[in-house]
Amino acid sequence: MSTITQKVPMGQKIAFGIGMLANQMFPAVLGIFMVVLVQDLGFPGWMWGILFFLPRVFDSITDPIMGFISDNTKSKWGRRRQYVFVGAVLLGISFVVMWQLYRENGVEFNFLYFLFWSFIFYLGLTIFSVPYVAMGYEMSNDFHERTDIMAVAQWIGQWAWVIAPWFWVIMYDPTWFESADVATRQLAFGVGFVCMIFALVPAIFIKSESTLHENYSPLTVKTIGSSLKEILQGFKEAFTSIPFRKLCIATFLIFNAFNTIAAFSFFIVVYYLFNGDAGAAGVWPTLFGSVGALVTTFIVIPIVAKISKKIGKKRAFILSQGISVFGYILLWFLFIPGKPYMFLFALPFFSFGIGSLFTLMMSMTADVIDLDELSSGKRREGVFGAIYWWMVKFGFAIAGLLSGAILTVVGFDATLETQTEGVVLGLRAFYSGLPILGTLVAMYVMRDYDLTEERSNEIRAILDARKAPQPTNIVPIYQPKEPLILAGKTTLKTDIGFSENATRDIKTLFGKMLHEGLHGICFSPYQEGQNIGEILSEEQIQKRMEIVAPHTNWIRSFSCTQGNEFIPKAAKAKGLKTMVGAWIDRDKANNEKEINSLIHLANRGMVDIAVVGNEVLLREELTEEELLSYLNRVKEAIPGIPVGYVDAYYQFKAHPMLVETCDLVLVNCYPFWEGSHIDHATAHLEKMYSLAKEVSNGKKVIITETGWPNKGNSNNQAHPSVENAMRYFINIQNWSREAQIELFYFSSFDESWKVRHEGDVGQSWGIWDKNELLKYQ
Repeated sequence: MSTITQKVPMGQKIAFGIGMLANQMFPAVLGIFMVVLVQDLGFPGWMWGILFFLPRVFDSITDPIMGFISDNTKSKWGRRRQYVFVGAVLLGISFVVMWQLYRENGVEFNFLYFLFWSFIFYLGLTIFSVPYVAMGYEMSNDFHERTDIMAVAQWIGQWAWVIAPWFWVIMYDPTWFESADVATRQLAFGVGFVCMIFALVPAIFIKSESTLHENYSPLTVKTIGSSLKEILQGFKEAFTSIPFRKLCIATFLIFNAFNTIAAFSFFIVVYYLFNGDAGAAGVWPTLFGSVGALVTTFIVIPIVAKISKKIGKKRAFILSQGISVFGYILLWFLFIPGKPYMFLFALPFFSFGIGSLFTLMMSMTADVIDLDELSSGKRREGVFGAIYWWMVKFGFAIAGLLSGAILTVVGFDATLETQTEGVVLGLRAFYSGLPILGTLVAMYVMRDYDLTEERSNEIRAILDARKAPQPTNIVPIYQPKEPLILAGKTTLKTDIGFSENATRDIKTLFGKMLHEGLHGICFSPYQEGQNIGEILSEEQIQKRMEIVAPHTNWIRSFSCTQGNEFIPKAAKAKGLKTMVGAWIDRDKANNEKEINSLIHLANRGMVDIAVVGNEVLLREELTEEELLSYLNRVKEAIPGIPVGYVDAYYQFKAHPMLVETCDLVLVNCYPFWEGSHIDHATAHLEKMYSLAKEVSNGKKVIITETGWPNKGNSNNQAHPSVENAMRYFINIQNWSREAQIELFYFSSFDESWKVRHEGDVGQSWGIWDKNELLKYQ
C-alpha cells in the first residue's frame, strides 16, 4: 500500500515560521522583562513565583478547550485562521498594557495589576497558539517533511532567543533609559506591535479549506456540556496513547527543568562572575542567551533535522539530549570569575537540549496524531496540540513557581548589592543539577518509544486508503474458493426473533448470557497504542484476566513469547482451562522460540490444549510439510496433551493430512467474512461446522474463533452494528449450548492495531472496548 506524500512550498513553511517567531518572541521577551519585577520594582520571590505560575495554569486549562473549539469549527476560512488572527491582536494589545507599571503605585497594586493583565495576555496566547500549532500538524502527511516544517519554524523562531537577551543591555544602559522599569513600559509598545504583525502572518498567508460542510461536533451554548465532556474524553483518550504520553512526559521534564533555572543565568553571571555589579556585567548576560540561541539556529537545528533522517527521530532525540547533559556539566566548570568568556565554550553542547526538543517533538506529535486517527477515526490536531502544549505550559508554570521557591530556599535577597557565597553556590548547583536530572529521566522515558518511520508510513498509507473512494464491499479475508450455499431453512430454531425486541431487551439478554458464562473466549492482550511485537507486562495480562475470567471457562491465546506466556499462567490462577497457541510464520528463528515456549508451558501444567499455528496455510506462509513437522515435534514433546492446528474451516477439507495428524480439528468460522446477512448468520455458522465435521474422521471439532464486529465497513450483506453484534452473540451461544458444541468467541477486547490488517472492522470485534469497558450494557 502506498501513499502520496504532501510536500509543502518553502513560502508556506516560512509563513508558519514567522508565526513561530511571534510564538517564541512574546515569552522570550516576557522572561527578560520579568527580571525587572524583582530587580527594580521590588517584588519578593513568592510574588514572582505566583506571577509565573497562576497565569500559566490558566493558560494550560484553556488550551484543551481551544483545541476542541478549533477542531470543530465550521467556516469558509477553515478551522484555524480566524482564531490565529484574533489571538494575535489580543496578544499585542495586552502585552503593551500589561507592562505599564509605575513604582509610585506600590508593590501590591503593581502585583495585582500585572496578574490581571497576565490572564488576558495568556488568553490571547491560547486563542493564537493552539490553532496555530495545529496548522503546522496539518501542513503535511510525510514523515520527514514534517520534521523539515518544524525545523524551518524552529530556525526562524529561535531568532526570538537571539534578539530577546539584548533587551537586558538596552534596559540597564542609562544612555537609553533612566531605569529598567521605564524601559519595559516603552519597549512593550514596539514588542507588542511587531510581534502582533508576525503572529498575523500565518493567519493571512497559510492556505486552508472551507469546513462549512464537515460533520463536526456542534459549538453552541446548548451543547457546551457535551462539548466539555468530549474535551475531557479527548484528553483521556490522548493519554491512552503510550507514544504520546512519552512525548509529553519527556517534554515536561526537559522544558520544566530548563525553564526553572533559565532565569538564574542573569543572576549567576551578575552575582558570581561580576560580584553583583550589573553594570560591569555589561553584555555578558545577553551573550549567554543570544549566543546560545545563535548556536541553536545555525548548528543544532540543521544537525538535528539531518541526523533524524539518518538514525530516526527517537535516536536523534536521545543523542541530542546526551550532548546537552555534557553541556550542563561543562557550565559548572566554565563559569569562572574573571574569565566570563569561558562559558561560551559550553554553549554549543548546552544548546542541543532545548534546541532539538521542539524540532523533534512537534514532528513526532504529528506522527502520533496519525496513530490516533487510525484507532479513533477522528482527526484531532487541535486537541493533541493543546494537550501537548498544555504539558509545556504547565511545565513552564511549575518552573516559575520552582524558580521563586529556589530563590527563597537559597536565601537570595534582591535588596542586597552582593549575595553570600552560599546563595551563589546554591544557584549554581541548581543550575547544572536540575536540568541534568530532568534530561536523564526524559531519556529513560523515551528509550522504548516505538513510532518508527516504517510504522508511521504504514499508518499513513492506511489512512490515505480510508480516504480514497471505497467500494461498497470490503474483500473478505476468509472467503473459501467454493462459497457456501444455504439450502432450505436459513434460520435455526435456537435463533431468537428480534424483530419485536427493543435494543434494551437485546442488551438485557446479551448481559444475561454473558453472566451465565461462555465456553471459551479469545484473549486480547494488546492495550491501546501497543502493537504486535511489543513486550507485554504480566500486570496488564492479569488486569485483563480479572475482567474476562468471570465470564468464561476457557481462554485461548495466540502466542507464547513477548509476554503472551503470562496468559495461561493468569488463566490458571483463575481456575480456567487454556488453549495455548504457538505463533508460527515465515520467521523460522521466532518459530523455534514459540515452539520451545509452548512445550515449556505444557510441561509446567499450563496447557490443556496445545495449538501449533494459526491460519498459516490461509496466509500461505508455510508449506503443509513444514507445518506437519512442527505438529509432530510438539506431539512427541508433550504426550498426553491434545495438539491441534487452527485454520479456516474449509482448509481441513483441502488438507486431509492435517486431520490425520491433529488430535482435534480446530476451525475458525466467520459468517461475517463470507458476507452473510445477520438473519442467516447462525445457520451459516452451523453449515461451516458441519463441513468441518464431515472431514474430521470422528475427531472432536472445536470452533476456535467466531464473532461479529459492532462497527466498520460492511461486507456484502454482513453489516457491522451494535445490534447485529449482540444478535450474533446471543444466537450462536443458544445454538452451541443446544448442540453441545465447544465454541470460542472472538474476541475479548477491541484492539486498534488490527485495522492495519482488516480495515475499520478490525478494531471492533471485542466484547469490551479498547478502554476495557463493556460495550453492550
